[in-house]
Formats: sequence, C-alpha cells, structure tokens
Amino acid sequence: MAAENEKKSSSAVSDMGAWAMNVISSVGIIMANKQLMSSSGFAFSFATTLTGFHFALTALVGMVSNATGLSASKHVPMWELIWFSIVANVSIAAMNFSLMLNSVGFYQISKLSMIPVVCVMEWILHSKRYSREVKIAVVVVVVGVGICTVTDVKVNAKGFICACVAIFSSSLQQILIGSLQKKYSIGSFELLSKTAPIQALSLLVVGPLVDYLLSGKFIMNYSMSSGCFLFILLSCALAVFCNISQYLCIGRFSAVSFQIIGHMKTVCILTLGWVLFDSAMTFKNVAGMIVAIVGMVIYSWAMELEKQSNIAAAKALNSVKHSLSEEEFGLLKEGVETTQSKDVELGYTKG
Repeated sequence: MAAENEKKSSSAVSDMGAWAMNVISSVGIIMANKQLMSSSGFAFSFATTLTGFHFALTALVGMVSNATGLSASKHVPMWELIWFSIVANVSIAAMNFSLMLNSVGFYQISKLSMIPVVCVMEWILHSKRYSREVKIAVVVVVVGVGICTVTDVKVNAKGFICACVAIFSSSLQQILIGSLQKKYSIGSFELLSKTAPIQALSLLVVGPLVDYLLSGKFIMNYSMSSGCFLFILLSCALAVFCNISQYLCIGRFSAVSFQIIGHMKTVCILTLGWVLFDSAMTFKNVAGMIVAIVGMVIYSWAMELEKQSNIAAAKALNSVKHSLSEEEFGLLKEGVETTQSKDVELGYTKG
C-alpha cells in the first residue's frame, strides 16, 4: 500500500511538473517574441521562419541526447513522421494566416472552438465519449475565456477558410501526438526528436516565402542586431522546453486537457501583460478570467471523479475475481469488455 501511494504521489508530481513547464515556457516565449517581433522592439516579423529556428534547436538537442545515451531512439515509420510534420506545419502556417486575415476577436473565437473540435474528432476517430461533468467544465472554460479575450469580430471568406484549416490541423496534430506515443510505446521526447528535424527543414525552406506573403518583407533584407540575435536564442531555448512539455502534457493528459491548460496560459498572459506591460485590464477581463478558472476547477474535479469511479470499479472487479473461479472470471471479464470500457484519464466511455 505504501509503495502504491508513493507511486501515485510521484506520478502526480510528474504531471504537475509537465504542466508547470508548459505554462512557464509558453508564457515566457510569448513575452520574448513580443519584444522580438513588435515594432517597439526589434521588429523581427518572420514568425514562420522563427518557428523553423525553434525546431532546429529542438532537433539538435534531440540528436545530442540520443548520441549521449540520455534518450533511446525507437522505430516509427517514416511516412507517419512525414504525415505528422505536414499536419503540424500546416497548423503553424494556417494559424499565422488566420491571425493576419481575421480580426483578433475572430482569431480568439477560432482558437476557442478547438476544444469542441478536438472532442468531436476524438469521438469520430477513437469512439471517445465524455462525461456530463467534463462537458459542463469545457463549456464554462470556453465561455470564460471568450468573455475576457473576444472583442471585435470581423471575418472574410479567405480568413474563414484559413481559420477552418488552422482549427482542423491543430486539433489533428494534438490527437496524433497522443496516438503515436501509445501506438509505438514511444516517449514524448523521443517522438519529438524524430519529428523536429523534418519540421525544422521544411519550415526553414518554406518559412521565408510564407513570411513574405504575411509581411511583404524578406528575411534576407533584415538588419540583424546583437540584441535581436540574443532574443532569437532566448526564444529558441524557451521553444525547446515548450515543445517538450507539449508532448509530455498530451502524452500524460489528453488533447482536451491540453486545450484546457492552454486557456490557463491565456489567463496568465493577460495577467502578466497587465503587470509588466501596463495592458488595459477591464471588469470584463477580470470576470472572464474568474469564470475560466471556475471552469478549470470543475474540469479537474470531473477528472478526479472519473478516476475515483474507475478505481472503485477496478477494486470491485478484483474482489469478484477472488470469489469466482478462473474460468468464471474470464467469462465475466469478456462480457464486461464487450459492453463498455472506461478511460481513467479522459473521463469518457467507449461504446
């Protein structure tokens, strides 16, 4: 019993560490990029190419880790890695185009719509069903973040198409991360080490063209300063932690939980913007944040409820096993598995 409790405690600490790493690195990279890309900073307006730099450093860290034996390299078919990289790169480019062509308000709405889209895609692809408590929590979080972030909502045909592509590809990318990790029993960092070189190469080739279409400027014409170079290095270093923690979180929690975490980051960014950059903080912002945090608390409670329910069911099944013969238990277990199985982590039933 003591060993089991220690294992649970260690797992909880690891989950919290992955979550904290993702939030801190994501907020940090946004703050660094704000200084790097804003007109009042270094005006480095080449977002897609910068993402290529991020994955290049991530790939280098992965190669060093594999070479020194700190991580093991497991086999994943090349076509699956290429397919994932295409989906991920389309997500990056489409998000940038969506932000350029749409108002900030519609861009925020499109990001909020990713939670229900992920839920629907997991239901279609993996037959996942979510509990009523989880659905309520998701709605509360979406409403809260919507209240504090959505302002002007303007959209055009091109922007709407880009937003739809961005939502679909980003949702699919997050589902693929979890699926590949489970399918090939591969760790989050090992999977990232395999996909990062492909993404880095493709983004560094295509990125300058995408950035030219977005900003009308070529990166070759940009005058690089030492301060800008240092901030690019800082951005890349934070991106390594951000990428690793993203894979860790999706592998541990789920694509839906990762979206909930993402909205927690939104609340943190708004708060830090108010504290560090004197951004406006209205009653509407504060009210939305409170609603979003309440939704996150409900979501955590719903997940814990599902876990406790699953543990109780497992104990009941285990006691039945001891009271029945091996043959009778096998028949009972076979019957249970054909009717429904519950997922401990996501809070759904699989029909």
